[in-house]
Amino acid sequence: MAAKPLLYSYFRSSCAWRVRIALNLKGIEYDYAPVHLIKDGGQQRTEEYTQRNPMQQVPTLVIDGHNLTQSMAILEYLEETRPNPPLLPKDPAERAKVRMIAEAVNSGIQPIQNLTVLQKVGDEKKMEWAHFWIDKGFTALETILKDTAGRYCVGDQVTMADLCLVPQLYNAVRNKVNMAKFPKISSIIECCSDQEAFKAAQPSNQPDYAGREW
Repeated sequence: MAAKPLLYSYFRSSCAWRVRIALNLKGIEYDYAPVHLIKDGGQQRTEEYTQRNPMQQVPTLVIDGHNLTQSMAILEYLEETRPNPPLLPKDPAERAKVRMIAEAVNSGIQPIQNLTVLQKVGDEKKMEWAHFWIDKGFTALETILKDTAGRYCVGDQVTMADLCLVPQLYNAVRNKVNMAKFPKISSIIECCSDQEAFKAAQPSNQPDYAGREW
C-alpha cells in the first residue's frame, strides 16, 4: 500500500493553503507536518527542513516518491496525475486565463507581502506595506475578473485561480484592506467558502492552529 502524501505546511501560509484546497477537492488523503514559520526563529530554517526545501518555504509535498516544492508546481502535478475533478478548463484560452489570474496572485501580490518581506520592512511599516500591495493587486484583479468571472474566477467551474484567490483574503483582512471596493472578488470568495474542501483548508481547521494569528 502506497504511503499517504505528506504535506509540510503552516496553518496561515497562503501558498500551503492553496495546496490544501487542491488536495481536499481531489479527495486525496494526506498527513500533515507543521512547520512553524516564526517559532524557534523559523522552523523552516532548520538543517533538516532546508534539505527538503532549500528555499526554506512552505509548502513541501512528498507524494508518489517525489519531494515537491513551490505551490504552483504542486498544483500542476496534482492536476496532471489526478485530473478529476479538473482544476483547469479544457479550452486553451480559458486555461491561460486561469493561469493568468493565479499568477497575478502568486507572483504579483503574495510574494511582495509575505512573512520574509515583512520582516525586512519592519514592524512599524509592515501593515502599510502589505496593505498597499494587496490593495493594488486586488484593484487589478477586480478589473480582470469583470471579463473572466462567472460564479468563480473563470466561468462557473472552480479552478486553480480560485485556489490562489481565496487565501489572499485572509491577508487582506488582516492588513485592513477595504473589501467593499472589490465586489466581484468578494462574491467569488463567498461562493468558494461554501464548499467543504475550502472550509477544511482554512487556517482554523489545521492541526497547528491554536486560536492565534501568528
